[in-house]
Amino acid sequence: MPTITPLAKNILIVAGDVSGDLHASSLMRELKKADPEVCLTAVGGKLMQKQADTFLFDLASQGANGFIEPLKKMPLWMNLMKQIREYMETQNPAAVIVVDFYGFNHQVLNMAAHRGIPAYYYVAPQVWASRQYRAKQLAKLTKKMYTIYPFEPDFHKKFGGNAIFLGNPLLDIMPKPQEKVFPAQEDAKYYNWKLGILPGSRHGEISRLTPVFYQAFKQVLKEFPNTQAYLFALPDADEQYILSFIGEKPHPNFHIIKDTDYKMRSQMDYLLACSGTATLENALLGVPMVVAYKLSWATYHIAKAVIKVKYISLVNLLADKPLVKELIQADANPKALAAETMAMFQNPANLTAQRDELLKLRASLGKRGVAARAAKDILADMVKK
Repeated sequence: MPTITPLAKNILIVAGDVSGDLHASSLMRELKKADPEVCLTAVGGKLMQKQADTFLFDLASQGANGFIEPLKKMPLWMNLMKQIREYMETQNPAAVIVVDFYGFNHQVLNMAAHRGIPAYYYVAPQVWASRQYRAKQLAKLTKKMYTIYPFEPDFHKKFGGNAIFLGNPLLDIMPKPQEKVFPAQEDAKYYNWKLGILPGSRHGEISRLTPVFYQAFKQVLKEFPNTQAYLFALPDADEQYILSFIGEKPHPNFHIIKDTDYKMRSQMDYLLACSGTATLENALLGVPMVVAYKLSWATYHIAKAVIKVKYISLVNLLADKPLVKELIQADANPKALAAETMAMFQNPANLTAQRDELLKLRASLGKRGVAARAAKDILADMVKK
């Protein structure tokens, strides 16, 4: 690989949510390995802060999703944009790398383009799902994009984008699936089922889905009394904040888990999961699930008008079929979630069948070493005229 001159060592990296912080931090670590003289300035989260030479702001902790909620963050975003603009003008970085989080990062890309700074998109946003016109904008604003699904480069090519697929970066951090044997049908009722609960990482998701998932668990207990429920929270999550949405003393079989290496989640028999990156993580672990999502009324109707895909979960989109059950808005209620869970517990063979299908998806997403391949490709591309 050609040697980058000392003046070309400064890279600005921007991510805006928890998953972006995770992927960006892995990329930053690999950039340092590939060239220890690289100087990394970051806007993102706590994981990126550990890898950065200079850290400007913890944007990931401000999480806002949908269409309405980000508007509440506009004053904060405007102040941060000003800080990034000043950084670009005074430091003139050799490159800008943005990670997912289109609503904020397309403005960062515009600022970079205005100043002639080459830009790269790591974990390119899923514009194929809605507002496909954005692909044309991305083609103009980026030198190269790194997609996370194998079909995306062909999509971006139609709009003039330079996109490549090096594998899904989740493969770098996910453990191998554990061996799993479900009980015989006649033993299902009193089996010690492990039911995972994933209400999401953003405040809005947690507040809307935690009570729904908890009440679904309580209904499952009536038919499967030995079921243990494990709510998976972020490492820095406030447990009392989570419990406040339950509204009662938690059942003795209910536990909050801060799992940082996926080992506990991989032991689950079934998962109640918020739609998002977590559903793909579950697929890579081979854990069957039901997917739920609830948005504010206004956000839901806007989303319904602009989203152009058949499914809300990444698992079903990749499989191109309803591999896992999806429950949205009013359908995402305790009764429906409990019914779906109990139907699976009553027929363990269905759990095995879904697990096998999920593991087929894992095989389609490439091999480990994604961040390392992307880091080397970016550094090599930066020296090209």
